[in-house]
Amino acid sequence: MALALLACYSPEPFEAEYSDDTPNTGTNSEMGKIYSVNGGAQICNPSASQDTVNYPASMLWLNFSGTLNVNDPDPDFTVKRVIQHDRLTVSDTANKVKWYLMRDTSEGECQFQDPEWSTHPNFIVALRGYDVDGSKACENLDYGIFAVRMSDKKKFWFEKKGIPEEATPHLFVAEPDGGFKEYGDASTIEGFFGSDRVMLTYVDKNQNIVVAGYRTLENGKPQTFKLKKPSNRKNWKIDSPLISPNGWYVVYNMYENSTTWEAYVQFIDENSEPFKIERTKDMMSEPAQPHWYVTDDKLFVVWSEFPAGSQMLNKNDLTQSSVQDGSVGRTVMRRVHWFGTDDESIVWDGGGVEIAPVPMTGGMTPDGKFLATGTNKAYLLKLP
Repeated sequence: MALALLACYSPEPFEAEYSDDTPNTGTNSEMGKIYSVNGGAQICNPSASQDTVNYPASMLWLNFSGTLNVNDPDPDFTVKRVIQHDRLTVSDTANKVKWYLMRDTSEGECQFQDPEWSTHPNFIVALRGYDVDGSKACENLDYGIFAVRMSDKKKFWFEKKGIPEEATPHLFVAEPDGGFKEYGDASTIEGFFGSDRVMLTYVDKNQNIVVAGYRTLENGKPQTFKLKKPSNRKNWKIDSPLISPNGWYVVYNMYENSTTWEAYVQFIDENSEPFKIERTKDMMSEPAQPHWYVTDDKLFVVWSEFPAGSQMLNKNDLTQSSVQDGSVGRTVMRRVHWFGTDDESIVWDGGGVEIAPVPMTGGMTPDGKFLATGTNKAYLLKLP
């Protein structure tokens, strides 16, 4: 059940209250303007848009079953009798579907899991589940990791099978020396991404963070290693190792149960030590669902905090002013410097700064204008 609370692994269904399919005008408040996504219905894996040109004021999310409450979908985007996790969706503050990817049942795809926007605006990474017995009932699932290119919806497969459901992958794609190349052979790294500077992280079945670098291949395989785990947290689980925009670090949660967690930053090197993000006296909780944010070449970690004894999720209607006072959690950012490969090289620039008096777990858009969140209800918050 702890896993169900952190991501989207067949949790107990949430009974959503569906509203009419009306324009989403948002709710003004002192903290900014907050917009409901999917009309109050349950979603998971919220991820703030990393493409402020083609998908501004938007978020990526994963659906549950039943009815979706979105605006202006095209005919192939069904909203009734929806199958859980059968599509990836990007929608905006008007609750309009801006982009989506349906599962390919002809290829035996049963469901998606753990979608996350990559460090490059044109790529999303996710898991694809299929039934190992070939059953259309989709009961005995195995998973693979793929990237999807948003511009044409083509897929690149990193792993076809053998990946656990809780892998929470993330993808780093950076401009190579000489600049990005035109897309070519979609079966190759450089042809698909236009770059050879590609790196993948995910959590394996033994709860290790696996790092796969694709710049230098050996016998067609990426250079792969596992990051060290905190020595006193061997039995804790790992959630969502996210690569920094410069490709040097990961930030992630470790958790013992649904109310006990910590956050770590780690240099991407097999000999590096994990560095726990310190909980200071002004914090409500340990950092939850940390994400990266960069502005003016300054690197920040953005995280959520929750009241003591709370789970790492939001069940509240964030459009109500009664919860916009920090009583159900808050969102914080803090600048980090790192000048080496060990924990003593980390320097925090001042304390954490509250950027929203509500918990927003899906990160921030690169322009710093929007925060995203989800679980029982999903929202985009436009900061003042």
